[in-house]
Amino acid sequence: MYRVVRIVFLLFLFYKGNLSTECTKRKYEFSSFVCVCDENHCNFDGISNANLDSNNVRIIKSSKDEFRNFEEILPRQDGTFNISDDEISIYINSNNRRQEVIGFGGAFTDAATMNIKSLSKKAQDNLLKMYFTKEGSQYNLVRVPIAGCDFSTHPYSYDDVEGDVDLVHFNLTIEDYEYKLPLIKQAIGLCSKDLYILTSPWSPPAWMKTSKTFNGSGELLPEMWQPYSNYLVKFFQMYEEILGTNLWGFTPQNEPLSGLEPDWPFNCCGWTAEKMRDWIANVLGPTLSAAGYRRLKLLIDDYNRETLPSYIIPIVDDPKAEQYVDGIAVHWYNDLKVGPEVLDQTHEAAPGKFILYTEACVESASNPIALGSWERGERYITNIIETANEFYVQPLYYALSHFSRNIERGATWISSSLDTDIDDLKVTALENPNGQIVVVVANVAEDPYQIRIVNESKDTIFRHTIEGKTWLTITYQK
Repeated sequence: MYRVVRIVFLLFLFYKGNLSTECTKRKYEFSSFVCVCDENHCNFDGISNANLDSNNVRIIKSSKDEFRNFEEILPRQDGTFNISDDEISIYINSNNRRQEVIGFGGAFTDAATMNIKSLSKKAQDNLLKMYFTKEGSQYNLVRVPIAGCDFSTHPYSYDDVEGDVDLVHFNLTIEDYEYKLPLIKQAIGLCSKDLYILTSPWSPPAWMKTSKTFNGSGELLPEMWQPYSNYLVKFFQMYEEILGTNLWGFTPQNEPLSGLEPDWPFNCCGWTAEKMRDWIANVLGPTLSAAGYRRLKLLIDDYNRETLPSYIIPIVDDPKAEQYVDGIAVHWYNDLKVGPEVLDQTHEAAPGKFILYTEACVESASNPIALGSWERGERYITNIIETANEFYVQPLYYALSHFSRNIERGATWISSSLDTDIDDLKVTALENPNGQIVVVVANVAEDPYQIRIVNESKDTIFRHTIEGKTWLTITYQK
């Protein structure tokens, strides 16, 4: 199938080096290590000064045993080669293109911001720099709960005065004024590009619901559809005024089917697809437009894959509701049970709407905190492909940073595939707006693999060994 045409060796100086300042390693009982940061030291990833041109390839490597965002600039190997029996080809086709990247980031929940605020001011600054600056993960998208959520210390709303349909007593809370808002403002100042802020409610005020409770089974009373729409608008107005910037988007309800479960343990509100359709079409959408907030991106569903595409179809098939919908929000919790083909089906059902993963949390009742767990980092990176005054930089952080530091907003997903059926290697590829190709490869096995990158013309771009339990981000000029 492949002919040996020529081998081109490009000779030039190449570079190996860790962008970050030295990691202060600490090992707990789990499989890998954490990097310890405090107010005096943190292992920022730094800004690469290496020149990436048509003659070389940049590799960023993280591994279970040794590396964290280790950078290498190596010679590019253009041409067609003999394939060894143990070599795996990764085919990249930039002509097969799909959705553009909106961003990468995390959530400013009550729990997250309270923990950040428990640090000294200098340690807080280092933590936020790790996430939002060019020296760190370069996050450019954050999610903010509207009032209380399952990462809050108690259930609450912004108007817990029963019967206050005019929202006279509406106000943000201490969780906003002292925790979330100050840190979000600081993050905005640290970002080199626009920080997209996505907001989501877990529950309306309890008195607006059929159950009169924040949790359990309960829906928004029909007579409260308008007051609650006004409630959301008030939240948008107050947040934008205090932050001094526009919000980017919102979901009308986090996990809308959870509120139909009788024993749901935390803040929720039940919405069938048909009722969500009618609320958006007849009340919420017009209220947003009248208040000047149609500019916000409205994302529906905001739940797991098993709800797709069935939940969105009644909404996007209704012209009155569809006109207000911009995208589909997805959570990752049952991704191991429901395959990615439902995302293709969702795109086919709503071809003009983008799809955005809005929640991914590694949950474990037996080990809620697993310091140094490489396996939890693997869950993050493979899914994307498919009280001391210190904080710990987990493998999870580096799993996401392999994407957020190297893939720009506006990058386009392009086709990638292996020439063999193997579960140990997970691969995805994108093309950045500047034309650079970014390939992310995760080896979840203990053994190494020989890989080569092949473009749409069947030319080999690069050959490399990926060690066991290693993640690579490979970038090269198209």
